[in-house]
Amino acid sequence: MTRRAVIVRGGWDGHDPAGTTDEFVPFLREEGFDVRIETSPEVYASLAESGPVDLIVQCVTMSEISADAARGLRDAVAAGAGLVGWHGGIADSFRASSDYLQLIGGQFAAHPHPEPDGASAMRRYTVELTDAGRAHPITAGLDDFELTTEQYWVLHDDAIDVLATTTHEAPDWQPWHRPVTSPAVWTRLWGRGRIAVVTPGHDLATVRDQNVRTIIERSMLWASRTASA
Repeated sequence: MTRRAVIVRGGWDGHDPAGTTDEFVPFLREEGFDVRIETSPEVYASLAESGPVDLIVQCVTMSEISADAARGLRDAVAAGAGLVGWHGGIADSFRASSDYLQLIGGQFAAHPHPEPDGASAMRRYTVELTDAGRAHPITAGLDDFELTTEQYWVLHDDAIDVLATTTHEAPDWQPWHRPVTSPAVWTRLWGRGRIAVVTPGHDLATVRDQNVRTIIERSMLWASRTASA
């Protein structure tokens, strides 16, 4: 049975929206998805016109979305479409749209610099699975793992299921006073749809990390309409 996937990519070029999404097109096709690629979130406004979509993969950092497009995305997920993304392509999209932020359940706030001079946001950090994550189909069988890339500080609500976390330490030169733990991988139910957010994924090298790739690919299968039906 052919399933329909729409990849929506664009926004800030620094996150390589074309390169990182292209990395997963062969996987989706091997899993039986007919893949359509769009370069503007405004496609969401008319998404329902061509029939049900099984999976939406979004990689649009920052940028803007119209009220009609945000409504179309919310309606598509509520009707059963899966929504998956990584890093700024989903957790730092459409900052001015409260409707979008409520849909996702978490928002990038910062990637604290590991050194006082703030020369680079790249750092070595650990992604730690939660008890829920060790049992969830997306992350079951994986162990805690380390990455050298941007570490996301995330603001979030309580209607997400956190599968993995990462902790920001509190060195003396930073203004916060205690370590802060942020969700690194989470899922969310929205109507009949499923959402999965993976915060690692700054560049092609990061999405090619075996743990990150596994989590993203499993997220796509878990979130798709066929899985959630």
